Amino acid sequence: MVIIGENIHILSKAVSEALQNKDKAFIQDLALKQAQAGVDYIDLNIGPARKNPEIMAWLVEVVQEVVDLPLSLDSTNPKAVEEGLKVVKKRALINSASGKSESKEQMMPLAVKYDAEIIISVLNDKGIPADAEARAESILDAVSYANELGIENERIWVDPIIMPVSVDQKAVREALEFMKMLQDLLPGVKSTVGLSNVSNGTPKELRGILNRTYMVMLELCGCYSAIADAFDEELMALARGQMPQIKELIRQVMEGEDIDLSSLPPKERDYVKTAKVLWGDVLYSHTWLEL
Repeated sequence: MVIIGENIHILSKAVSEALQNKDKAFIQDLALKQAQAGVDYIDLNIGPARKNPEIMAWLVEVVQEVVDLPLSLDSTNPKAVEEGLKVVKKRALINSASGKSESKEQMMPLAVKYDAEIIISVLNDKGIPADAEARAESILDAVSYANELGIENERIWVDPIIMPVSVDQKAVREALEFMKMLQDLLPGVKSTVGLSNVSNGTPKELRGILNRTYMVMLELCGCYSAIADAFDEELMALARGQMPQIKELIRQVMEGEDIDLSSLPPKERDYVKTAKVLWGDVLYSHTWLEL
């Protein structure tokens, strides 16, 4: 699976301070470490950047000095995204547009103007669609608009919007069901997710296994990429196909096959238990691994 490193993120206190202080060394070190961890893209998340959209251009140039990877320009502010697009060297990934009217009118044209790829989420003017079918309806409308602008499917990355399993367990399964149908709906599009969203609100020590398990489930449903923690070594190993026994167990859960938990070592047992929660077979609680 293609991994977009998420670690340059405005919600990180250290990153936020580095951006405020224009701490070039800190940002470059973080970019280099993600590249060394094996990511395929680096996400540059500066948030809305209402007061200083120009910070995106600075960030792009600083990262490009040390890393030769494509960049994901992550902001809800079209002005900030455009500042980055003006100076980016490789074809950029705009993160992101949606089916909301304002986003279609302001963010999508940037992909045309700068020949960029673009993430389009299923969000629309009514909010986040409730189920797989509603997501399909929403994304068909948004992608049709993008196509009319001249953005072909091959430049579009669809985001189903991942909800925290601790908040909306049903939505976690619905996103997987949506992924299964995506290529039939829109041949040629890619797909991506904000992977860490699935574990928001979960105790810190449990977030990793939720993220890793869900990534495998998404991949089994056809997902192309994930915006994820580059420094989770086990996640990166799974993304590179280096733990086939774990992937096979998760597939068995999704296919409804019986698995004898008592026959498994602790790590494999934990992945099976986690997959059952994410698939909706077991009700979520913070103690799911202890059951």
